[in-house]
Amino acid sequence: MAKTFRYPVFVMESYSGLFTGMFLDEDLPTATGDSGKEVLFQLKEYLDWKAESLRWMEDPAFLEPRIMDMRIQVTPAYVRNERNFPCSETLAISYPCVYGREPGGMFRAMLPTLGVRFGYYEQDTLKALAQHFAAAKLSGMEPLGLAGYLPVKSRVLTEIVVTLKHRAKPGDRKAWHEDEALEALAIAAEPLSLKKVRGEYAHACLRDKEVQDLYDRLRTKRVSVLLVGEPGAGKTTILGKVARLIDRDASQQAGHKTYRLWNTSAQRIIAGMRYLGQWEERCEKLVGELSGLGGTLCVNNLLELVRTGGQGPLDSVGALLAHYMRKGELTMVAEATPAELDACRRLLPGFAELFQLLTIEPFNETDAKSVLKEMSDIVSRNLQLAVEPAVPAMIYRLFSRFAPYAAFPGQAVSFLINTFDKAGEQKKTLVTRDLILNAFARQSGLPELFLRDEKPLERSEVLDCFKARVIGQERGCSAAADVVTRFKSGMNDPARPVSVLIFCGPTGVGKTALARALSDYFFGHGDESDRLIRLDMSEYGGYGGAARLVTAPDGGPSDFIKRMRRQPFSLVLLDEIEKANPQVFDVLMNVFDEGRLADPYGRVTSFRSAIIIMTSNLGATKKGSLGFCERPAVYEDAVKNYFRPEFFNRMDGVVTFDALPDEIILKIAGKELRDLAGREGLKEYGIKLAWSEEVVAYIAKVGFDARYGARPLQRALETFVVTPIARLLSESPELRNVQLRLEMGKDGRIAVTAG
Repeated sequence: MAKTFRYPVFVMESYSGLFTGMFLDEDLPTATGDSGKEVLFQLKEYLDWKAESLRWMEDPAFLEPRIMDMRIQVTPAYVRNERNFPCSETLAISYPCVYGREPGGMFRAMLPTLGVRFGYYEQDTLKALAQHFAAAKLSGMEPLGLAGYLPVKSRVLTEIVVTLKHRAKPGDRKAWHEDEALEALAIAAEPLSLKKVRGEYAHACLRDKEVQDLYDRLRTKRVSVLLVGEPGAGKTTILGKVARLIDRDASQQAGHKTYRLWNTSAQRIIAGMRYLGQWEERCEKLVGELSGLGGTLCVNNLLELVRTGGQGPLDSVGALLAHYMRKGELTMVAEATPAELDACRRLLPGFAELFQLLTIEPFNETDAKSVLKEMSDIVSRNLQLAVEPAVPAMIYRLFSRFAPYAAFPGQAVSFLINTFDKAGEQKKTLVTRDLILNAFARQSGLPELFLRDEKPLERSEVLDCFKARVIGQERGCSAAADVVTRFKSGMNDPARPVSVLIFCGPTGVGKTALARALSDYFFGHGDESDRLIRLDMSEYGGYGGAARLVTAPDGGPSDFIKRMRRQPFSLVLLDEIEKANPQVFDVLMNVFDEGRLADPYGRVTSFRSAIIIMTSNLGATKKGSLGFCERPAVYEDAVKNYFRPEFFNRMDGVVTFDALPDEIILKIAGKELRDLAGREGLKEYGIKLAWSEEVVAYIAKVGFDARYGARPLQRALETFVVTPIARLLSESPELRNVQLRLEMGKDGRIAVTAG
């Protein structure tokens, strides 16, 4: 058995660069050094010596420590012949106060820089007592004496952990989860071959060669290995298989259950570590416990080790573990993509070279289909499901056609397992092609029309669909219909986004409305109905706009990138693209050209299943842009003149939107009224709306501005229609299954009456 003690420590740094560390408990030593780590190392060595030599330790007497900064005005004085001669000026002395409680409940405090300790009974008296004891310590001192109590440069509370181990009797060895000697592993890692862990991994089909290679390196050669491959290639699956084999062999030799491969992550290692030196100490314990077991540490992302833990890569978790790897005290298995491997070599040179590389190639078409067939047989047998013979080939076709950027077998196998599991939960007995198509439609949002090659698609029907959503924009609706027909026929470039368009024209003429209509047509058929990701590019116009687009302040992915990774089947709307910083255009060029975006750490986000729409008002200030005779060439010339040729050439097209004449405004007003009649507050109670042509004309008149287009129509509807209806329904809650009539009143305003 073993007992763990946690001793609180106060560490401060003077402006001369000297560090001092002291225990909060009395009668324990103080240490000084050139760094905080050196000070903590000295104090830890003392506690380890005490635990080993004395074989007993006292529980800390200073519990739940906290720290606050205080300030006191002091008047220096010179003492000559037992007489005080106060100075004419006062000094402001800042000092920290550490406070907590004793095990018995009494409060206690410490002024570390002044060497003062005191106890107290009421929390409200702490500040007054601290001021009193500080004044008593400093009053009457000469200026030279006060110089020793000047403020410190930095201070921090931390703790040192020491374990008192009692000598075990022969035969007392227990399993890992019962042995307190494996404290760090039990908290920060778990055996990779545990049933609950291995259940997350698929079977390593057709990977016998890679499995045997990794097994030999870990079991026989005892070297660190880095699995390199694209996401979904099967790195984790292979490692899970090898872990089961090694742990099985080790358990047979030991005669009891033994685990050799322990899985963790950089974030898990530092989780809960608040004070200086805590996570470093945990790493030391992990290495020591693994060394005693003859175990191997497994991490799922090498790059995160380099990015996590310190102020930079040189004092990260990876840098600390590299020290033990060089000394031969630690064996590791890690995973990385080729781009992440390049980033690691750039950020922490020499770290990746401590590993032997094992490259995991994605499956080709033949092998991918074989894996899907084998996984289909295994999963269906476990769930007692029958499967149509064409299902594995159907899954391969869907992913190779609509997600060509995903390496096989990764996403395809996960989709198969999840779909079969849901079929089992729903008590189905047969997995059919239709069931697979419906599941893929829910996941991607794509309509079944796109997924079935045998279903025809009339362009005229698509065009009518967009015209019903966006009135008066023939060119825009035609361009949207062309995007649909190209995608349906499979004629879009699979190595680029589905389409990259820029919508130009005056404000309020339907650019955003058409983008939303296109998003709904493509991706509005799944579990996640809203697939439109809208970015106001004016927010990325200043310095660092390109970096903010890709990364968050902490170095992780931005919210935009997180959404794209979570749901690659989306429409990205870049509003007012011309307002973005020019560096943003450099970032977007690679997205437009190759459908992929790599952040500074090599992490890739795919846009090949996305539609990218930019909107712009370029050219809208030219003569004629507010009239009724639009010249499309004006907008295209403005776009060509504004953007660099290499950026412009990566667009699929410039779509111009016309200014809206009076007759179109009337049609839009009528459409908005019809949409209003379908709102939930009316449908729920069976209330219908009717209106006269005068009402439509009035809404069109007050809701249209030549500068702002039809956008003010929404405000006019809310003000002159929605508000009177809401007032009537609130005053007459008994209204059910009636018709509300909108007519122009004698006062020239819209009146609402119940028929």
